[in-house]
Amino acid sequence: MYKIIAIIVRKDGLTREEFLRHWQEDHPAFVRRLHGVRRYRQNVAIDHPTPWPADGVAELWFDSLKDIAIAFDRERSAELFAHEAHFIGDLKWLITEEVEVPLDAMDADRPAPHLA
Repeated sequence: MYKIIAIIVRKDGLTREEFLRHWQEDHPAFVRRLHGVRRYRQNVAIDHPTPWPADGVAELWFDSLKDIAIAFDRERSAELFAHEAHFIGDLKWLITEEVEVPLDAMDADRPAPHLA
């Protein structure tokens, strides 16, 4: 399984509340329409006196790289990107493969999957 991780900075001029309304209330409908998306998670930066470098991180799971390519084809994703322009000022993303790192002492002696 593959996962897109997107680091999101809100658009200049939007309050935190306005950004979150767009992202949490309106945006999921656009994500649900993406071809092959299996899961969607929003990680919202906590409100803090020191500014964070981003306002949140989105995670989208897909079964294959082909599904990602189809989902983000210009024509298929045009509405999603148009909606993002209303509330996202900057977005950096990457495609990842998750590797579970054991924290349990019993599993600690097992090699990482790519080393096995």
